[in-house]
Amino acid sequence: MTAPSSSITTRKGGRWIEQWDPEDETFWKETGEKVAHRNLFFSVLSEHIGFSIWTLWSVMVLFMGPEYGLTPADKFFIISMATLVGAIVRVPYTFAVARFGGRNWTIIAASMLLVPTIAAFVVMEPGTSFGTFLVCAMLAGVGGGNFASSMTNINSFFPLRKKGWALGLNAGGGNIGVPVVQLIGLAVIGANGGPRLLLGIYIPLIVVAAVLGALYMDNITSVKNDTGAAKEAVKDPHTWIMSFLYIGTFGSFIGYSFAFGLVLQTQFGRTPLESAYVTFIGPLLGSLIRPVGGWLADKYGGARITLWNFVGMGAATAVIVVASMEESLALFTTAFIVLFVLSGLGNGSTYKMIPGIFQAKAAAKGLTGEEAASYGRRLSGASMGLIGAVGAVGGLGINLAFRQSFLSVGSGTGAFVAFLAFYGACFAVTWAVYLRRPAASGSTVTTASEAKTQLSYAEV
Repeated sequence: MTAPSSSITTRKGGRWIEQWDPEDETFWKETGEKVAHRNLFFSVLSEHIGFSIWTLWSVMVLFMGPEYGLTPADKFFIISMATLVGAIVRVPYTFAVARFGGRNWTIIAASMLLVPTIAAFVVMEPGTSFGTFLVCAMLAGVGGGNFASSMTNINSFFPLRKKGWALGLNAGGGNIGVPVVQLIGLAVIGANGGPRLLLGIYIPLIVVAAVLGALYMDNITSVKNDTGAAKEAVKDPHTWIMSFLYIGTFGSFIGYSFAFGLVLQTQFGRTPLESAYVTFIGPLLGSLIRPVGGWLADKYGGARITLWNFVGMGAATAVIVVASMEESLALFTTAFIVLFVLSGLGNGSTYKMIPGIFQAKAAAKGLTGEEAASYGRRLSGASMGLIGAVGAVGGLGINLAFRQSFLSVGSGTGAFVAFLAFYGACFAVTWAVYLRRPAASGSTVTTASEAKTQLSYAEV
C-alpha cells in the first residue's frame, strides 16, 4: 500500500497539510518526521517566550523595593493572579488549534504577548497603584495559554511511540522560559539596570517568534473543531484524575517558579540580587529534565515513573520542612532545587500517560489500527487543555498557600506540610487507578474488558 504524502497547500489563512498519518512508518520516515520536527522547533520557540512572559512578574517583584509600597502579601497576590489567568486561558487555547490551525494560532498567540509586555513597560515605576500592577500581571497570564495550544498542536504531529519524547521536549523547551527570564532578570539587576530594560529585551523577541511561526509552521487539515471530543473528554473520569496528578507535578513546578525568590526574600531575608542568584536554578533543571521524564515514561511506563516520582517529591518536601524549622538556608535551598527537578521529571511522565490512557481505552473498545490511533488523538488532544488548565491552577494554590502561611506563622513551613500531604494523595491515586492489578476474585473489576483495560493502564 502506498503511504500518503504530506501535501502542503496554501489556503486563505496559511499553509495547510491535507494528509497526515504519522502512525504509518513509511510515511513517517519519508515525509512526516522532518515536517513534525520543524513544527516542534518553532512551537518550542513561541511557547518558550510565552512561559517567560507568564512568569515575568516573578522577576518584576524582585525589582519592587520599599519605594513601591507593597507588602510581601501584596506581591504573592500579584503573582497568584498571573498564575490564575494563565490556567484559565489554557482551555480556550486548546480548542483554538482546531478552530484556527496550529500555525495560525501560534502566530496569534505569540503576537498577543506584546500586550502584557508593553503594558508593564509603561507602568513599571514607583507610585503606580497596586491595582494597576495587578491588572498587568493578569494580562501576562496569556503567556500560560501558549503551553496548551502548543501541546495540543504537537500531539497531532507525532506517532504514539514518539509522543513521550516529543511532548516532553516541547514542554521542557517551553518551561525553560521560566529560568531564562529569571537569568536575564539577574543580569539586569546585577548591572544595576531597571525593569524596563528587561521588558525591552522581550518585545523584539516576541515579534521574531510570531514571524518565524508564520514562515515555517503548518496547519493540519484533519485536526478539525471537534466539539464531540471535547464533551467526551469532559465526561471521562481519567481527564479529571490526570488533572489531579498534574496539579502535583506541573502545579508544583509553576507555583514554585513564581514563589521561590519571594520565599527566599521573605523567610530568609535575602536581597533581590541574592535571591536572583539561585531562583533560576530550580526551574532550569526542572525544565531540562522534563524530556527525560517523557523518555523514561516511553521506556518503563508513565504510571510507574509518576508513582515513584511522587515518593521523591514527598521526601524532598519533608526535608524542606525540617530545613525551614531549623532555619537552614543551605539545606532549604538544596532540597527546594531537588523538588524542582522531580516536578519537572513528573511533568514529562504524566503527560506521556495521557495519550497512552486513551489508546488503552481504544483497545478495550475493540478498535485497531488507524481507527484506534484516531480515537486516541481525538480524546488525548481534547483532554490536554483541560488537564493543563487544572494543573496550572495548582500553581495558584501554592502561591495562596504561601501567602496564608506567611500571614499566619511568618514562614512557609505550614504550606510545605500541606504540600507533603498532597503528594501522598497523588501517590495513592496513581497506584490505585493505574498500577493496582485487578485481583482474580473479589475485585471491583467485573468484566474481561474492564480487566484488560486496567492491565493496559499499567503500561501507559
